[in-house]
Amino acid sequence: MTRMGSREERHKHQHDLVPLAALLSRELRNEKMEKPAVRYGCAAQSRKGEDYVLTKTDCQRVLGNPSTSFSVFAVFDGHNGNAAAIFSRDNLLNHILSAIPRGLGREEWLQALPRALVAGFVKTDKEFQSRGQTSGTTATFVIVDGWTVTVASVGDSRCVLDTQGGAVTALTVDHRLEENVEERERVTASGGEVGRLSIFGGSEIGPLRCWPGGLCLSRSIGDMDVGEFIVPIPHVKQVKLSNAGGRMIIASDGIWDALSSEVAAKSCRGLPAELAARQVVKEALRTRGLKDDTTCIVVDIIPPDNTVQPPAPPKKYNKFQAFLFRKIFRDSSSRLSKKLSAVGIVEELFEEGSAMLAERLGNDDSSGQTTVGLFICAVCQTDLAPSEGISVHAGSIFSTSSKPWQGPFLCSDCRNKKDAMEGKRPSGVKVV
Repeated sequence: MTRMGSREERHKHQHDLVPLAALLSRELRNEKMEKPAVRYGCAAQSRKGEDYVLTKTDCQRVLGNPSTSFSVFAVFDGHNGNAAAIFSRDNLLNHILSAIPRGLGREEWLQALPRALVAGFVKTDKEFQSRGQTSGTTATFVIVDGWTVTVASVGDSRCVLDTQGGAVTALTVDHRLEENVEERERVTASGGEVGRLSIFGGSEIGPLRCWPGGLCLSRSIGDMDVGEFIVPIPHVKQVKLSNAGGRMIIASDGIWDALSSEVAAKSCRGLPAELAARQVVKEALRTRGLKDDTTCIVVDIIPPDNTVQPPAPPKKYNKFQAFLFRKIFRDSSSRLSKKLSAVGIVEELFEEGSAMLAERLGNDDSSGQTTVGLFICAVCQTDLAPSEGISVHAGSIFSTSSKPWQGPFLCSDCRNKKDAMEGKRPSGVKVV
């Protein structure tokens, strides 16, 4: 009886089958319908000319397929010149994308992003340092794919998320030695010294800095004259917004030295993105003046059904009708606000801030192998013969279960870079 019932069930279900092409088409329609709109604005006031931005809304995971589109926004705050900021703006995105395996679906692609961001940041730093220039830069790099936001950051530029209900969430961690105890301990353990600037008479002034070099940051891209303990390995956080959407403020420290995250968010609520960015810059200048390059990008992630306009009042109306219209509009707006606040939950998908490359690249037995039997360096993406690849875990004290033949693998140059960042050996790069 059981087998007969199963056969009958299967026969019944056959009538409910939908062709694969129809399912895919339906999925694409649903994704298109549910995908939020992305609007952004950018504003800046320059003092040193070392802030640069990247805004790109036409990226595609699969070239030629608009349904795979995603957006990129980034702020680079240079120091000791603008060379590192310009180089990072021009190269970081390509280095990140080249570290993502081909042929992945959307969910797999999003899961691969954190590791690819680490590899892209390190490769950008390595390539820029090979040029022999001493400039450095912060980097706050944001990828928006549908409702999912992934943020990678080194330095003290910041990205905050403002959601319905007034909750402001930091998506980055400041890598300032003055404020970050863990980073101070890491720098000193790797061979750097942390202290304030000494002046005549032995007095100390200013924020904590690392020596040699006197940099206030513990992570950046470039800065080869400071020491390899200033690492380019980013803090990465990935979140999924609710269908209420949200607003991101991405800005250099010219903003954050003047305004708290909450004040910056509150100052521009109710304004469209372009005007909001200008307002944040205006508020920072009003508070502190133009003491540094001041740059702000505002990105709005807008629900697809958020296009309904409030009903227009009747053309001819008396005072009572006007009062009634205002009351109805206020009540409906209040109900909508409460409804959105109730669903304005941000789901955290991933967060990691370790400065150890082995921890960030993880364990992988197979993804480092190509179809031709060679290995690929997890950082610079160059092909390696099996005898040339060095496991990122080789000699690591952080994973006792790792095996020397277990990927991901590094080329000898990237292995030297890794050891230098951990204070095990000098990088060997000379300033020219």
